[in-house]
Amino acid sequence: MSDLEVTRDGAVLTVLFNRPAQRNAMTYAMYEGLAEACERADEDDAVRVLVLRGAGGRAFVAGTDISQFLEFGSGGSTSGEDGVAYEARIERVVNRLEDVGVPTVAAVEGACVGGGLILAAACDLRVATASARFGVPVARTLGNCLSMNTYSLLVSHLGPARTLDMLLRARLLSAADAASAGFVGEVCADGGLDAALAALVDTLLGHAPLSMRAAKQAVARLRRADLPDGDDLVREVFGSADFRAGVEAFVARTPVSWTGR
Repeated sequence: MSDLEVTRDGAVLTVLFNRPAQRNAMTYAMYEGLAEACERADEDDAVRVLVLRGAGGRAFVAGTDISQFLEFGSGGSTSGEDGVAYEARIERVVNRLEDVGVPTVAAVEGACVGGGLILAAACDLRVATASARFGVPVARTLGNCLSMNTYSLLVSHLGPARTLDMLLRARLLSAADAASAGFVGEVCADGGLDAALAALVDTLLGHAPLSMRAAKQAVARLRRADLPDGDDLVREVFGSADFRAGVEAFVARTPVSWTGR
């Protein structure tokens, strides 16, 4: 079975993140596969809704596969430049998902953290089970940072105060917290995701495609208007000794002591 499965059932194209043993942590190939699924959704006139969900019930997506970060700084490059390239790759996929012409839905159960939260945020709508959790706890795990595009996406959904509270305290929001913030549109009981998703999809299929497309594109344009550059922040953080120590400690499952360098 593939790490990322794309299937169409009638007017619904579904992307399944399928690494349950790794809580669906994203490989670079999975990110590319998601971008290709977005192209398919736009090219196939039969597709009216795009759905993202994770396999196994324990996670939507638990971030990027951290083992890939062990390669940063190899081959003559610096970790800082590799970080800039990595965030540019993520930005391209996130923006492609945000730009899909049909409504996009993240169906979330379990952990929706790191890169998973960003993918869910790039979707138009989110439905989650009561036990789902949301956050980007990198301040206590890897010691890395996000791109300016990603910070913008989080602030547009959560506002600056809640975004900073979540990031600085490295806290995970409950499904109820995420719904209260307006990030999740519907919370269903554990075990009820399929029914809630089906009802939401039926609603979308009954609405005017061009009206929904215009709303999507308008919101995306507003978010990206005058977005400042942030490569200097990414370069400094990914190039730090703290980031290298954080990745090594995360992979080895050992504690890390932050130095601020």
